[in-house]
Amino acid sequence: YVCKHNGNELLLSKRKLDTSKPNILVFLADDLGYGDLRSFDASSKIPTPNLDYLASDGTVFLDAHSSSGICSPSRHAFLTGRYHWRSKIFDHLGSYGQPTIGTSRLTIPKMLKEVGYHTALIGKWHLGWDWNAIKKKGRKSKYPNDFNWNQKIPGGPIEQGGYDYYFGEDVINFPPYCWFENEHVYGKEPTKYFGKEEFDKFKQKEGTMHHSPGPMVDGWDFYDIMPTLVDKAVKYIQDQTAPWFLHFSFPSPHMPIIPNDKFDGSSGAGPYGDFVVELDDAVGQIIDAIKDKKNTLIIFTSDNGPETIQDLAYSRAMNYDHWSAAPLRGGKRDIYEGGHRVPLIVTWLDQVPKGKVSNAIVSQLDIFATLAAVVEYELPDDAAEDSFNQLDVFRGIDTEGPRKHLVYNTIKSEYGIRYNNDVYLKARDGYTSSTPSNAFNSKYGYTKDDHKNGQLFNFTNDQAQKNNMIKGNYKRVSSSIKDKVDFLEKLLTQIQRNPESPRSLPECDAMVHQCSPTIDAVL
Repeated sequence: YVCKHNGNELLLSKRKLDTSKPNILVFLADDLGYGDLRSFDASSKIPTPNLDYLASDGTVFLDAHSSSGICSPSRHAFLTGRYHWRSKIFDHLGSYGQPTIGTSRLTIPKMLKEVGYHTALIGKWHLGWDWNAIKKKGRKSKYPNDFNWNQKIPGGPIEQGGYDYYFGEDVINFPPYCWFENEHVYGKEPTKYFGKEEFDKFKQKEGTMHHSPGPMVDGWDFYDIMPTLVDKAVKYIQDQTAPWFLHFSFPSPHMPIIPNDKFDGSSGAGPYGDFVVELDDAVGQIIDAIKDKKNTLIIFTSDNGPETIQDLAYSRAMNYDHWSAAPLRGGKRDIYEGGHRVPLIVTWLDQVPKGKVSNAIVSQLDIFATLAAVVEYELPDDAAEDSFNQLDVFRGIDTEGPRKHLVYNTIKSEYGIRYNNDVYLKARDGYTSSTPSNAFNSKYGYTKDDHKNGQLFNFTNDQAQKNNMIKGNYKRVSSSIKDKVDFLEKLLTQIQRNPESPRSLPECDAMVHQCSPTIDAVL
């Protein structure tokens, strides 16, 4: 790894937490894989000097996870500190998706506003708007003249997310293809139709984006999206006087894979790698705009693992020797680790140790409770129910952290449960959409290991999930394996049945599978 332990945790543990409100910058990449950054996999073919510097200036978390292996559920969980499946959100929102959070649900920006922050989201939203409010009566939400574009669009980032300011394109590959500012269309209204003819003219450099036809601004240029968002973020930071919270939500490296021409050939992983280089450049520009870096907490992460449909990430591994989820198994949508174990880098000068690597289990769910601790906000019982305060872990005081368990889920019918280093996938295998080729499996050492009784792995020696401990006739599986599966299934059930306060779940000993109080007593 590029990050080296520099021994400053002891100093940090003795240093009192600075309770003055820091500025907070959260970068959320879209479909960036664990193995795309050299801070997480040294064999990456993609140079990311700004993120490398960020890692050396802070702490790299090697065991960080999104709630889901796909975008909308993952983003919902991040903002609410609550597993997406508790709200029955299992898939991405399609075109003109309705609001998913609700105005009464506490979110990170709502909390920070209460303690004096100015809050902003720039970039991807993908958690719904009340499109019916601007749709003309009897129209089908398909063509430009089906909507009253000059009217307020409620239910979006301002109303349900709780941000003071929003600027973005909502979702890069879904209509309407236009800019939004706060609760209105910004600039030109979408008067054209993005259909097959326009799509065929659109130059993509790798793969073909999944998209929906619909209203589009005349002259809309997908290649302008990233530079425009970066310029807005830089200006936002420069204009702030009060403590600020900026959630910069990248449209990349999600499809369409469209690095601007000046980045062509800048990586050893094809156009996708070049797109990640452009993302890294954006990180550098935005951080350079911060005046008070000492008093700014920066978090960088991704919403889920790398895209594998159209064989994208798998082909890249074969063609460029760059596996975007390395050294993990699976990708976007999967409940294997590659679907939801994501990069996480945290920096905060004089508070977060420099050059440290942490193996503590962290979820993006935990960012909510951690930020609450930073700003000394007491969370109510009905908010951020699945969020653990990881501030002492971020500061290098606690090496293990409070989180011992995680629920894995993307689609409604398949769940996984992790306790310490044991992982049980309650599914034949952990793939949800695309499966790798025989050539990929041979190259990376995977064999067919699906089983009707599920999959059980231990990360002590098998982080890559190559050894499913459930094999052959389940009746002949050892009693210790069956006991472990039974324990993990009961723990999963308990977490699912206790939405009010998962933080108060009983402490369990994974070696002897006993809890105090016992899981059976609680159930």
